Amino acid sequence: MPLPSLFVLENVRCLACSEVYSKPMGGGTVLKNPGCPSCGYLGWIPLSLPPERGVRRRSAAGRPLLPLQPTR
Repeated sequence: MPLPSLFVLENVRCLACSEVYSKPMGGGTVLKNPGCPSCGYLGWIPLSLPPERGVRRRSAAGRPLLPLQPTR
């Protein structure tokens, strides 16, 4: 008799609609790991990540970006 397979779930937040839902932590195919149940979007971020405070924005070249200035 085969043993049942177990998987760990993690809570994530949809990047499109901000819905919080659970998904398999190890990834997988679309059938096993679908997008957001509310809007279907596939982009998400784990809730377990700490908030990014004091992170300085940088350009692709690695130089710090200047604050946005309003145009006149």
